[in-house]
Amino acid sequence: MSEIFQNTSAWLLVGLFFALLFVLFFEFINGFHDTANAVATVIYTNSMPAKTAVLMSGVFNFLGVLLGGVGVAYTIVHLLPVELLVDSHHGLIMVFSIVASAIAWNLGTWYFGIPASSSHALIGSILGVALANAIIKNIPIAQGVNWQKTIDIALSLLVSPVVGFVLAGLFLIILKMRFPKSKMHQTPEKRKEKKDKKKPPFWNRVVLILSAMGVSFVHGSNDGQKGIGLVMLVLISFLPQSFVLDLNSSIYQIEKTRDAAKHLQSLFVSNQEKLAPQINLNIKKISLDNDFVCSPDMTGTIFNELIKTLGSVKDYQALKNEDRILIRHYILCIDDVAKNITKATILSEEDNANVTRLRNDLKSTTEYAPIWVIFAVALALGVGTMVGWRRVVLTVGEKIGKQGMTYAQGMCAQITTIIAIAAANLFSLPVSTTHILSSGVAGTMVANKSGLQKATVINIILAWVLTLPAVILMGALFFWISSLFI
Repeated sequence: MSEIFQNTSAWLLVGLFFALLFVLFFEFINGFHDTANAVATVIYTNSMPAKTAVLMSGVFNFLGVLLGGVGVAYTIVHLLPVELLVDSHHGLIMVFSIVASAIAWNLGTWYFGIPASSSHALIGSILGVALANAIIKNIPIAQGVNWQKTIDIALSLLVSPVVGFVLAGLFLIILKMRFPKSKMHQTPEKRKEKKDKKKPPFWNRVVLILSAMGVSFVHGSNDGQKGIGLVMLVLISFLPQSFVLDLNSSIYQIEKTRDAAKHLQSLFVSNQEKLAPQINLNIKKISLDNDFVCSPDMTGTIFNELIKTLGSVKDYQALKNEDRILIRHYILCIDDVAKNITKATILSEEDNANVTRLRNDLKSTTEYAPIWVIFAVALALGVGTMVGWRRVVLTVGEKIGKQGMTYAQGMCAQITTIIAIAAANLFSLPVSTTHILSSGVAGTMVANKSGLQKATVINIILAWVLTLPAVILMGALFFWISSLFI
């Protein structure tokens, strides 16, 4: 790893150090900002002592990051245009603007005890930076942001809380129909008043603890990946020649990338008539450099250039720096074109399945994260999880509904959160643990006919609605002001 930094200027290394430190600080804040989502129910229901619950949550958040993969990480990274990712001159202010605006929003909502979304804050700040960059450089807004990925993420962020609300409510209704007189439908206060017992019934306590572990794990696997994506964003921006491709890729992985490009090209050519309105597979004699913009009209040329550049390459480290950067450009461009084709359902079901499989092979050497990155993010999130949890626990436990949360409600909300986030991970989509769980609690309150506290619900909804526009504006302003000094 030391050879990566040998030919790097001291100022760039200093900027890289502080950028990485800033990102890990954001992940630390993300840990304590979102901890209440996992520990609120077990603390409120006295299933576990607070310190034990928070420690447990930190450990399982750590494990979630380590084992969660990098699919969500690169969904975050690819919101930005490739051209901005390899602009080292704007790398520092890009990272500062993204992370500073997300941190400011997280700290503000945490201070007031409002369950707000770190995911919304991060994605909003990335969009703000991308839009500001497009305006500053006179790039069309349509090209300044990866709008297809933005739409996919926006839908997942909007739909997941609704799913949490409905599913948790349905689960509670089923439990009340199946076990109408069970002690699980008591609040901690009523159980203490009637039985003078602080802890839940044994099996309810087991489920609450296990589901809290599950929420912590899936939170780490989803939110932790966002931290990994930010770190890779920093590394790709500051040292593109070393991180745009996985320099440790084996011969097999490189061949798999090259073969995927060839097979995709062949599949597209065989369906050329169907695809003609979408892409141009003709090879044009034009100049492609680091400033090119991905366009469906250039698909044939980019296929040709990618296959030619890879040639008989067996080791990415043997390539020139500019060739590595171009290879990443080509791969991301082809991947976007292929994804749009599958969404348009132009091809047969079998061909669409083949395109999806080949896309995964194509990206095998670009979507990666060094183990030290994963470990650093896991540690920052895990340590952050162990502090700052008290403010939001009270909101989740007592201020969403007009009555306290029952054991059954806690179980339903947590199990729903696990299911929703695990499903999002399968499709590499970032979602908000905060909004899913708080919506789940609200759904159980409605199903339990407890009613909702209007003030708290309004605050949560306002945070949900305002986060994206507010943080987009902050990210854009930070980037624009910082760019004036470069």
